[in-house]
Amino acid sequence: MGIDTSVIWAVIIYFAVFMYVVLDGFDLGIGMLFPFVKEKRDRDTMMNTVAPVWDGNETWLVLGGEGLLAAFPVAYSIILSGLYLPLIFMLIGLVFRGVAFEFRFKAKDHRRHLWDKAFIGGSVVASFFQGVSLGAFLDGITVSGRSYAGGPLDWIAPFPLLAGFGVMIAYTLLGSTWLVMKTEGELHERMIEVAKPFALMLLGAIVVVSIWTPLRDAAVAARWFSFPNIAFLMPVPVLVLLSIIVLLGSLKGRPHRLPFVSALALVFLGYTGMAISIWPHIVPPFITIWEAASPPSSQGFALVGTLFILPVILMYTVWSYWVFRGKVKADAGYH
Repeated sequence: MGIDTSVIWAVIIYFAVFMYVVLDGFDLGIGMLFPFVKEKRDRDTMMNTVAPVWDGNETWLVLGGEGLLAAFPVAYSIILSGLYLPLIFMLIGLVFRGVAFEFRFKAKDHRRHLWDKAFIGGSVVASFFQGVSLGAFLDGITVSGRSYAGGPLDWIAPFPLLAGFGVMIAYTLLGSTWLVMKTEGELHERMIEVAKPFALMLLGAIVVVSIWTPLRDAAVAARWFSFPNIAFLMPVPVLVLLSIIVLLGSLKGRPHRLPFVSALALVFLGYTGMAISIWPHIVPPFITIWEAASPPSSQGFALVGTLFILPVILMYTVWSYWVFRGKVKADAGYH
């Protein structure tokens, strides 16, 4: 029995996109938290918590995209064609966020508010359209043969728009719990108060999506609620509820790492539920990973280099976060 390189590539892409969601998620969340914090000193501290590591976070998005192109070119062409506009808007938001990140520290006081607004706007746009792209992907892409057959605005629909707001909520929760872990004093206390309502909003979003998805797609309903699948998948909603309870409980007293870990658990469970719902389709609801795959020789050739560079990226990521693992004090000179 040979090695199924399509499954290996699907796991690699799943892992790369999840790493991006986690690492760039709290980064974007910090931008969306700026309106809750008015003081320049606190905003500087917020940005300094990610200044040493934020550049490397988007490496995982590039890895996921390039992996999709190399391993599943049919899926790449269909998904990019169907989601061209929301993905362009997402990239524009990321550019504005990145430029604002760099120039805000160099701007004179009377112009800094412009870069603050660019940082907020870029974070909001990038997060929202990431969610819209995800929602449109899950909602199903119109396909004829091996080509996209829909229109340029098919992504404007209730489910993708709901997913856009859901991702914004999730990223803001990640950002607030990250700051709970990385800051002290008034900013720390402020983020504790902000995290509580966003945790409840994320739970609400998860419940709505979890109900909407099987009602919208009979195949997903059959997968989730048929026996014995329901017995294996029952721990997922239980773990979601447990994570919310732990998260809200950990925000009492003197919270440190546990709120962030609990928020990560919620994102992981939601992301895993999505993967279970669509497996083995890579262009829901029609095209599977094997139908979209490039020739095994091409997948194998690309896999050799990927399996070499993936541990390097992972070790560098772990090392950078380990080096800058401590609390960030006001006026820290990271940037």
